[in-house]
Parts: sequence; structure tokens; C-alpha cells
Amino acid sequence: MDLIRSVLDFLPPPMRDPVFFAIPFFLVLLTVEWTAARRLEHLETARAPAGAFNSRDAWTSISMGLVSIVTTAGWKLLALLGYAAIYAYLAPWHLPGNRWYTWVIALVGVDLLFYTYHRIAHRVRLIWATHQAHHSSTYYNFATALRQKWNNSGEILAWIPLPLLGIPPWLVFTSFSVNLVYQFWVHTERVGKLWRPIEFVFNTPSHHRVHHGCDPLYLDRNYGGILILWDRLFGTFQPEVFRPRYGLTKPVDTYNIWTLQTHEYVAIARDVRAAGRWRDRLSYVFGPPGWQPAEMTTAQTVG
Repeated sequence: MDLIRSVLDFLPPPMRDPVFFAIPFFLVLLTVEWTAARRLEHLETARAPAGAFNSRDAWTSISMGLVSIVTTAGWKLLALLGYAAIYAYLAPWHLPGNRWYTWVIALVGVDLLFYTYHRIAHRVRLIWATHQAHHSSTYYNFATALRQKWNNSGEILAWIPLPLLGIPPWLVFTSFSVNLVYQFWVHTERVGKLWRPIEFVFNTPSHHRVHHGCDPLYLDRNYGGILILWDRLFGTFQPEVFRPRYGLTKPVDTYNIWTLQTHEYVAIARDVRAAGRWRDRLSYVFGPPGWQPAEMTTAQTVG
């Protein structure tokens, strides 16, 4: 602990305690996420039934997940410093981390902000570019849960309201990790629909299968992390009525993890270069995925 304090001497005094108390949680929760990823890797490869599993696809997902542990650590380190500064200098009050209501605010707050960020990620192409890799598998199993993005900048920004509300940074990380680990188990076709009260309140495998479907009925639905109530409240809920077709509407036929992570950025740059108007360039970046100028859409329809 004295070593950590000496390392943190470069920080302004008001930031030192928030960072100091958050670092052990930061390290422990990275270990939990790593352990969960490796455990689910072994479960999936041991139990995978024929027709629902492809070993090459699974190892692609696992490789992306293992790399994401490293990239996420870097993003979280930046977030730790940023949240500590916000908590120390901008928060109008500091909520006690040992009170139950602070935990409720943190867990529910993370989940609501996850829903908000997740919905934006599906509707703004630049942010979709960071998230689409998670949807790129045409299989749906525990390995798919590990197919995580490497650019967590959007999420880091999404959780700024929490330290601004006075939630200690260590509790922000704890709540984030609880949310992430919960979402591992919903990536399976082996669990059908659960007891109706559970299905009504919580995100379940049935609800999340819909989210990963590329069928028109299922597109841009069921964004919730732990709670499906947000989708019910904000009009994005869709029950599972048939088995989804998984993957992107425009499949990326590769197992190259770098290509899977970056191809949408390349496509955005290509579209921006080809556009003749600034309005179209901005729409290619900040419009929804698949956006095209009206004249191109009309020409394709006529053709």
C-alpha cells in the first residue's frame, strides 16, 4: 500500500485517496473478468453441441476477448484518473460507499447508462464501429460473449455521471464489472424462456438472442444489460418469437480479429472520401449504420 501511495504522489492531493482506494478493486475486477472469460471458454468448448458451435469462430471470439482484457485495462486506467478528478473536484457531495443506497444508485445507474450507451452505439455509425465486432459472429454461445470491442472510449464517457453524482470511483468499477459478468450468461441457446416475472424484469438469454438477431423484426431491440425494464419503458423491447439468424446484416467473412475490429472504420473513411457534400460526410460518420444519401437510395430502388 505504501508503494501505491508513493506512485500516486504525482497526483494532486484531492485525487490521491479516490485513486488509492480504487486501485485494489481495479486489479481484482480485471482478474475476475479474466477468470470469467477463461472459465466460460472451457465450458463452451467442453459442452458445445453440433450445429451451434464452430471451433474457428469460437477461437476468434476468445482471442478478441483476451486482447480486450488488455485494452480495457488501459481504458480503465484513464477512466480511473478521470473519475477520481471528477469525484474530487466536481461532485457536489460524496456518497458513502458503505451504505446500501449508494450501491443501489451505482448498480442501477450503471445499467441505465449502459442501456443509453448501447442504444446510441447501434444508432450512431462511429460508435457502432466500436461495437459491431461483438455482433459479427453468426453463432450464439458463451464464446460469442467474449467477442468484445477493443475501444472502450464511449463507455468511459457514458459513466461520467456516476462520479459526478458522488459515487466513489471504486464502486463505479465494481458496478461496471457486475454488469459485464452478468451479461456473459445470457449468450446461450441452451436456456429457453424463464419464469415470466424474471423475463419481465431481467435481461435473459431469450431477450439477448433477439438483440443479436439480424432479422428485420429483431434489429435494434433489447439493449438492456441486467434489466430489460429499460427496453419496456423506452419502447425498444421485442420478445423472441422465432429463432434468430445471428450476425451482421452485411456479414464480414473473415476470422481475422484485426479486420473484425477495424473494418467499419475503414468503410466509414471510404464513404467519407467518396461523398461530395459535407452534409453527407457528417451523416456517414454520425448517422445510423447503413445510412445513404436520399438520391442513392432512390436510384437503388428504381434500379
